[in-house]
Amino acid sequence: MRIPIYQVDAFTSRLFRGNPAAICPLEDWLPDEIMQAIAAENNLAETAFYVPGDKGYHLRWFTPAVEVDLCGHATLAAAHVIFEIRREVAGSRVSFHSKSGELVVHREDGLYALDFPARAPEECAANPQLEEALGAQPAQLLSARDYLCVFEREDDVQALAPDMAKLMKVDRFAVIVTAPGRDCDFVSRFFAPSKGVPEDPVTGSAHCTLIPYWSKRLAKPKLHARQISPRGGELWCEDRGARVKIAGNAVTYLHGQIDVAVDEQIDIAVDERAIGTGVGVERSAAVCG
Repeated sequence: MRIPIYQVDAFTSRLFRGNPAAICPLEDWLPDEIMQAIAAENNLAETAFYVPGDKGYHLRWFTPAVEVDLCGHATLAAAHVIFEIRREVAGSRVSFHSKSGELVVHREDGLYALDFPARAPEECAANPQLEEALGAQPAQLLSARDYLCVFEREDDVQALAPDMAKLMKVDRFAVIVTAPGRDCDFVSRFFAPSKGVPEDPVTGSAHCTLIPYWSKRLAKPKLHARQISPRGGELWCEDRGARVKIAGNAVTYLHGQIDVAVDEQIDIAVDERAIGTGVGVERSAAVCG
């Protein structure tokens, strides 16, 4: 069987920036173990598969190790493939049906705008283990799915060099660090070494938490954000109460095809020593972006 594959850099207008995702359009679902094996072979934070449905598309996301229930950058990348590369939709709206419900992407003013569920953070107790892992004490600590560590200045966030071995032991899915931005409303970084990604380049799902926090703090619904990872990314955001809008650009990196026998036995090797290092991971619990 030959399966189309596209690799797209999401939340950027420049190649080799933003967060890369692989997108595989399908006519029907492949066996789960085949999709998981393809994601492991790609070794990107996310590989997304979509299948046409009666009202839009069905969308699933796989890290190199597991299927996840929500991913921002791979959803944006899938919309880019549908709108710009394969031209499957003539209008400005595409609907995806997923494990997180219906997710709609609009084309607005040259951007792809995601409609995602909000994950507002709440105050939580200080965590000395987290502070030791970060090597710095945040001015404020909150949590939702992830820890949200708020610092006073962009330079504080940029200067962080976390101890990944210690960060792997914190009791949340991942750690978001954030501060007011110099040329935007806020900046952030995202660490999830226990999920196989020491630092994610641009994390759409993290902004489900960042947007409610910064919208309330700055008393404005519309926000401009940057994720200041080495690759970097740019997002235009809006707080809509129970939902958030996360918008950005996308750039195509490659077109290709996968040749796979769907009836062959799949055996994915795991090197547990590599998880959290980003080196030599054939199958790691990577993070959804």
